[in-house]
Amino acid sequence: MKREEELVLNITREIVVKFIEREKISVNSFGDGWKNIYRTVRNSLSESEPED
Repeated sequence: MKREEELVLNITREIVVKFIEREKISVNSFGDGWKNIYRTVRNSLSESEPED
């Protein structure tokens, strides 16, 4: 697994855990919530990478 992929997964996990703790994501909405957060984090990371 690439370092970037690990970073995206770890950030997504931390965000989802916080949302669950604050009851912003429920068991029923976990799948959609994870996908949306993961996609947002991944896109944010790719936008911030410096170009060669």
